[in-house]
Amino acid sequence: MKISKAKATDLIKSSQGKFITVKFTKKNGEDRTLTGRTGVHKFTTGEGLKYNPDDYGLVGIYDNINKGYRMVNLNTLREVTAQKTTYEVE
Repeated sequence: MKISKAKATDLIKSSQGKFITVKFTKKNGEDRTLTGRTGVHKFTTGEGLKYNPDDYGLVGIYDNINKGYRMVNLNTLREVTAQKTTYEVE
């Protein structure tokens, strides 16, 4: 099923802590598959980010496999899997 980037962004941000898998291209050109959750606050200092990720087309996801926070570039997003449904991003 194909969806737009805006719909994919809404899907990721509204996942409400449920696990999602995203496939995207990193800055160095490598393809990356990340499984994680949004809304995780463990291991944060409470200080917050020094920038707004929305200004750069990014969204923060806690990587459950590598146990750390990662920024996903929404401009290079190719696929999102949420609630056992896989969506291809146009």
